[in-house]
Amino acid sequence: MIMELNRPNALVTGASGGIGYELGREFARNGFDLALVARNQARLAEVARELEGQFDIRAVILPADLSDPEAPAELFRETQRRSMAVDALVNNAGFGDSGAFAACDWEIQRQMMQLNIVSLVQLTRLFLPVMLERRKGRILNVGSTASFAPVPNMCVYGATKAFVLSFSDALRAELQGTGVTVTALCPGVTSTRFAERAKTENALLVRFGGMTAADVARAGYDALAKGKARVVPGWLNRLMIASLRLGSRNTVTRLSGRLMRTPRSPGNGA
Repeated sequence: MIMELNRPNALVTGASGGIGYELGREFARNGFDLALVARNQARLAEVARELEGQFDIRAVILPADLSDPEAPAELFRETQRRSMAVDALVNNAGFGDSGAFAACDWEIQRQMMQLNIVSLVQLTRLFLPVMLERRKGRILNVGSTASFAPVPNMCVYGATKAFVLSFSDALRAELQGTGVTVTALCPGVTSTRFAERAKTENALLVRFGGMTAADVARAGYDALAKGKARVVPGWLNRLMIASLRLGSRNTVTRLSGRLMRTPRSPGNGA
């Protein structure tokens, strides 16, 4: 393998599968070296070997559980120890959970907020000053179509993704003229293991099917490369988001609840 000293680096969280894996492929295809972050060290090693072999780039693995409050700072220290400059920070790691909030497992909700919100914000805060000093950098935060409307029976997950979009938009405005851009990627239903973990495989919207993770990642990379504020991949998802502006907040909330309702959700006669 021929190594290039001036090749840019992308750090991708949640890189062992799904959208994160495909985002890693997109960055590798476009000439980035990679720092791959996820809990599963063995799977990360497989991904690194695959991408190095296919795209002639360098991929290092940084196993970390970002639902652990100590993990973001430890991850940042490891990149410093390796003298690794991060040109693109991809905050993709996250998960969802469904069910009535009153009956939820609090520890799962806490971990979800830690991963989807706190770790994303902390990693951004840690890596941003170096980007500002160099006057260049790209940040991609993965939100969701759930960023645009409350989601009953996934109320904490939906709120975390609303936070991601609001944070990304506000930070982007702060960074105008600095050489650093922030892009929010807001996919809809995607063919990954997300629905299985979130227990939404039987939700109406999920049963309609969704985009491939590769298509979502391609849209996200293209938006980041162009410095766009946000991207909602897929015409059907964009149509759905546009239609939300036509209804009242109550109507939109009821509709999103129905679309994500599962046979075991409250209010469906089950």
